[in-house]
Amino acid sequence: MRRAVLFALSVVVLAGCGSATKPRTRTVTEVAAVKRIPAPKVGDTEAADAYPLPAGVRGVHEAPNPNAVPAATRLRTTVSPGAPSDAEVRAELRQMEQALRAARTPKRGRLPKLTPKGNVEVPDGVPDAVASIFAGGNAIARFPYVYGGGHGSFIDTAYDCSASVSYALAAAGLLGAPLTSGQLAHWGAPGPGRWVTIYANAGHTFMYVDGLRFDTSGRAGPFGTRWQTKPRNLAGFTIRHPPGL
Repeated sequence: MRRAVLFALSVVVLAGCGSATKPRTRTVTEVAAVKRIPAPKVGDTEAADAYPLPAGVRGVHEAPNPNAVPAATRLRTTVSPGAPSDAEVRAELRQMEQALRAARTPKRGRLPKLTPKGNVEVPDGVPDAVASIFAGGNAIARFPYVYGGGHGSFIDTAYDCSASVSYALAAAGLLGAPLTSGQLAHWGAPGPGRWVTIYANAGHTFMYVDGLRFDTSGRAGPFGTRWQTKPRNLAGFTIRHPPGL
């Protein structure tokens, strides 16, 4: 009686920034089937430009839960001393609409300002959701980069490209869990947004918020800010945006 000789191979498939599938044993038939499928991109294709920390180093402290980013930094609202009259409400609505129209068509070169520490000074006239995205980005702007960081939990000590974008979006209540770059390439609505535009493919993710780039690639050192004013190459990325933004 002939005895079949079986052997197995461990196959690790990574689907871009944020994915870290554990190896599992597959049969010869399974491996042959996998070989017929084009190999996906492995890891973050721009990790070398993100000043990654050495393996095992996860930063110095944990970020807060994005839902707990202080409201004072998210929303620039004030409480009026007393109920306004109908005329005051109508006047405020007119002023608000004028401010929104102006903000929807920003003048060339008018970008949100960055502090010396690399955080964004949230400009007036942006929607509350955009202000929250800015606040979420500020919370982790100078956290170090580690591939896979921020995907086990939003509360982490280092974040890769897609986890960084996910954290900022979660601060505005737009995400409930971190997404990989491949998932963000299909998230939201197609095309550029009025306020927020996400660029994603199988290997990297970044976004523009009110004209300011939030990106792990191209930072000035391992603790450089993710907020950047310099433009970058956009070729090869799927363009998405949060619905309504």
